[in-house]
Amino acid sequence: MKRRREMESGSEIRSAIEELSMVVVKVIPGGDDQSVAHIPAKPFLSLCDLIIQVLDKIGPTLTVLRQDIHQNIQRLEKFQESDPALYSNMVEILKKETSEGNARKRTSCSSAIVWLTRSMDFTVALLQLLVKDFDLNMEQAVQESYNITLKPWHGWICSTAYRVALKLLPDNKTLVSTLMAKDEDYEKLKGEMQALISLIVPLLEDIHSILRTYGLDRLKSI
Repeated sequence: MKRRREMESGSEIRSAIEELSMVVVKVIPGGDDQSVAHIPAKPFLSLCDLIIQVLDKIGPTLTVLRQDIHQNIQRLEKFQESDPALYSNMVEILKKETSEGNARKRTSCSSAIVWLTRSMDFTVALLQLLVKDFDLNMEQAVQESYNITLKPWHGWICSTAYRVALKLLPDNKTLVSTLMAKDEDYEKLKGEMQALISLIVPLLEDIHSILRTYGLDRLKSI
């Protein structure tokens, strides 16, 4: 309940910074054996859940993205309940499903990790544009972020859904006010956004590196 109250006060970015500040990724530099790597799943899923809560505040605009993130979170959480030790480490999930030949299936946990990572790529790209210019046209910002992160991996159906969503976007002031806590001004929000980006980017780089190792970095949707 405490976290839900914080969400309602507009502090998603602060909560995300708090989550990521506790993440410790263990990867041996230059090592070929990625089984020694550890990327904790729980903080990453919590961060994805925070994004959903921001999307809920904005409204039905990016329903496609919200549903995709939510379904992938649920898929991973379901398996975590059955085997908490294994599914606490995203690298072990990828390793297990790859060895079983299931990693590339649309319903696999590995696929969920791929798409959650790409959704995070999209979020970071959008935050980076907003940090540069809060007055940037939202349709332009979302389109640019989508083009460089999600579009290369989307088929015709998904791309069409996003084109429709672009027409329903709120203006930039609405989005910024959604992200801003009650005690913040624009400069303080910008500083927190920059801090969040600096924490997310290294984590995403580590995850992308692992995905390439297991040959999962080029999965596409319909």
